[in-house]
Amino acid sequence: MLDLLATDHDNPIHIPGSIQPHGVLLALSVHLQIVQVSNNTREYLGKRPQQLLSKPLSYLFNVEQLEAIQQCLKEDFGGVNYLHLSLSTLEGERYFDAFLHRTSDTVILELELTDSPSPESFSSIHALTKGAIAKFKRASDLKEFLQLAALCLRKITEFDHVMVYQFDHDQAGEVIAEAKREDLPSYLGLRFPNLDIPEPARELYKRSSLRFIPNFAVEPVELLPVENPITHEPLDLSLSVLRSFGSCCAEYHQNMDTTGLLVISLMKDSKLWGLISFHHKTPKYVPYKIRASCEFLGEIISLELANKVIQEKADYKTKLESLRSEVMESISQQEDLVDALVQPETRLLELVGASGVAVCLNDDITLRGKTPNVQDVRSLIAWVESQGIGNLFYTDCLAKLYPEAFAYKNTASGLLLLQISRIRQYYILWFRPEVIQTINWAGNPQETILLQEEGRIRFSPRKSFEKWQEIVQLTSEPWKDSELDSALSIRSAIIGIVLKKAEELAKINLELERSNQELASFAYAASHDLKEPLRGIYNFSTILQEDYASVLDDEGLEYIETVLSLSVRMENLINALLRLSQLGQAQLQMQTTNLNELLQEVIDVFHASRQQNLLDIRVPRTFPTIECDQVLLNEVFSNLIANAFKYNDKPEPWVEIGYLNINEQQEIGLIPKEQTLAPLVFYVRDNGIGIQEHHHKAIFKIFKRLHSQEKYGGGAGAGLAIARKIVERHGGKIWVESTFGVGSTFYFMLSVDC
Repeated sequence: MLDLLATDHDNPIHIPGSIQPHGVLLALSVHLQIVQVSNNTREYLGKRPQQLLSKPLSYLFNVEQLEAIQQCLKEDFGGVNYLHLSLSTLEGERYFDAFLHRTSDTVILELELTDSPSPESFSSIHALTKGAIAKFKRASDLKEFLQLAALCLRKITEFDHVMVYQFDHDQAGEVIAEAKREDLPSYLGLRFPNLDIPEPARELYKRSSLRFIPNFAVEPVELLPVENPITHEPLDLSLSVLRSFGSCCAEYHQNMDTTGLLVISLMKDSKLWGLISFHHKTPKYVPYKIRASCEFLGEIISLELANKVIQEKADYKTKLESLRSEVMESISQQEDLVDALVQPETRLLELVGASGVAVCLNDDITLRGKTPNVQDVRSLIAWVESQGIGNLFYTDCLAKLYPEAFAYKNTASGLLLLQISRIRQYYILWFRPEVIQTINWAGNPQETILLQEEGRIRFSPRKSFEKWQEIVQLTSEPWKDSELDSALSIRSAIIGIVLKKAEELAKINLELERSNQELASFAYAASHDLKEPLRGIYNFSTILQEDYASVLDDEGLEYIETVLSLSVRMENLINALLRLSQLGQAQLQMQTTNLNELLQEVIDVFHASRQQNLLDIRVPRTFPTIECDQVLLNEVFSNLIANAFKYNDKPEPWVEIGYLNINEQQEIGLIPKEQTLAPLVFYVRDNGIGIQEHHHKAIFKIFKRLHSQEKYGGGAGAGLAIARKIVERHGGKIWVESTFGVGSTFYFMLSVDC
């Protein structure tokens, strides 16, 4: 079944320096001068090797034969070309099946004796293969088709044993169909390790679709001279029909009780899919007509094989595409990505043939089906990330790569992980359980070993090919290419839909930004323009109050007082509106600011303006230096401190100003413990009246007051809205925590860069 490394020679298998003795080889220059021959020319051609070397090919063949050879060279040189040649010798006229091919510098002509005075016609080959092709068409599935192929080929060749051998992803192989004599042992279902057909041999099977060895018991025939005079290297016999075999290869097949061998390559998508291996207990010479028929059928089988495999995959792929379309539609219609993926539960599992799935969106992990627990999933994601994977990672033996997975092998011996986003921790993980397998080997594969001898590798064939069982654990069913493609398609769909939504959101944000700019400009212009008529109303009302008091009755004077009061309130509202519009338009003046100095200025102003009050302002520790707009941050602290004292009904009011560093934020659960970067969180705490929870967001809206104008000193209700605007301009946020009747704590943070 194989072509092993020629371990008893220094040369690799494609340059053995010899051929099999059932034919003769002539190596020619491009001008058809004989430069190298096999050492059996006298037996076949009636000429000793030394008589042929350096002679033109016309020394052997007449003009008509030479023209046929030259015409063949012109027409097609993609592979081996067949000719029928004849030669006059002392023993009489001899006929040959001739095989012509060329290496980069040399033309190689190989000859096998035949009794036929004329070449085999295609009709004779067609007659042999017609019935087989008709049977192939009736096969319903791949297994039946390959079994029919084995039966038909055995009938044509009359070999003792014909096996169809398929390679797996590790290049080990399995006999998946066979036809044999009843008295011979069966190899059906048995596996052969990848060392049985090493990579060099597989490469030769890709290049040449047929390999024929009629008798392993014969001695090879050496080439003369040893090196090709044209290249000064051993002759490349990769495409040679007569290429010899190594002693190791002979020993391997003799251990299988095989003397004659024929092998046909099965190709799919330009890759070696498998082999059809013909074994015979005794020497078995197969005429060229039969071999050509088998080679032709091998090509037919390869084509039909591809169709059968494609059809099976297409049916499964169609199912997956239908599921994928449902998921895509669900994602595009629902706002919640997790719900879109996991509802209904079975769809996401069937999408890749999994038994469990975990959807990870940052810290939020949703499990469906049979999976490890959430903490195990987190640890697994961390391990996969440490391996530096791309968008897709998959294995059918997770515990062998990640020993911690042994604990949950019953649910996750197989893993397919899809990374949706590199920026955010977005993953989908599919799981498959352990499937304990019993693998039947053709002999113990551990007995197939490579021995190191004096710096050279030697292959040691095993002696027995009787069934040997291996129990394989910690593995799941392998992931199919169509399942991997399905997972990647989901990733593309999610990214595409998210990008589309992001683009729509960007357009909305752009429109909002433009509208906000127009609104801010309008607010500024309107506020500015309103101040002049308002000033006129206030001035004329003052004149009426002062100069016409004697004319007006008490009710009229009360109306004038109301107008003055409302004018003052209106001016305060307009000033607040102007301030907000200015905050939205002006550039931040960022500078290095010592917060201790800034706070001292704020506190000094409060003490100066409220000398009659006892102000207990506490600063428990020294503040850091940060980057900020010093004037605006002064305003934030001023507004928060002013409100703290303003809304305080305690006999001994106090205000505390401080900040939380990253460790303190982690301790109170403000940020996750694993987070290593965060801005300072400032706070202003008081023992005032407190704020009911349902008002915690409303208080930051412009002109929002929780009390009547007469209570707590009035005011426009814009201080917190201005503070919020300033904090947001710094890339931060502000919020409040409060207990009604006990006190409030206003927190705010700026961006990390501040």
